[in-house]
Amino acid sequence: MGSFSSFDPVQPTILTVPGLGGSGPSHWQSLWEDARPDTVRVELGMWNTPHRNAWVTKLDQAIRAAQAPVVLAAHSLGCLAVAWWAELTRQPYGWPVAGALLVAPADVDRADVQAELATFGPTPVTPLPFPSIVVASSDDPWISIERAHSLAVGWGSHFVDAGPQGHLNAASGIGWWREGQELLDRVIGASADRKGKPLTPGDARSILAINATDAAQAHYLPG
Repeated sequence: MGSFSSFDPVQPTILTVPGLGGSGPSHWQSLWEDARPDTVRVELGMWNTPHRNAWVTKLDQAIRAAQAPVVLAAHSLGCLAVAWWAELTRQPYGWPVAGALLVAPADVDRADVQAELATFGPTPVTPLPFPSIVVASSDDPWISIERAHSLAVGWGSHFVDAGPQGHLNAASGIGWWREGQELLDRVIGASADRKGKPLTPGDARSILAINATDAAQAHYLPG
């Protein structure tokens, strides 16, 4: 995987990265794809029998084929594909991937992990080379909230506790998931400053910490 070009700000392409089994028609990723002309699914293939290297290769091809900058909206095992892509490519900070919304990442390191997920372990712990938000539910069967927070810390991501909403998928009943759209907008906004220049990792984290906290307080109230 070769080098990338320098930063040249334009409106980002949103690439959705589903997890195991793909995302059905009522999943928020599918609904975003249907409603937003800037949003396209990464066809990773092998949805029910995923393999890390194959998925990372497909993701890399999609990123290179898209109009950069790219913002990733990943779910579950798709978050691990993003983390591995970042680990293996080592892109310059913020280009061509300018940011990521990482929703309900799967825990591929636990002892009872499914065989289909095992090839994605061990989870990379290197800070991601772009602004990112990790969103997790307090009752997700695929990952504990503590583990999700630990992943966010390792990846240098801002963390949002979504409360008890399962795996943050179609079964969670969140539909279009307006709160997720707002967090996606925060990631897009954190990818560049007002002059269109790339931010430093520290600047981006500060913006995400302020803005994502505002969004979380508005919609993820305790209780």
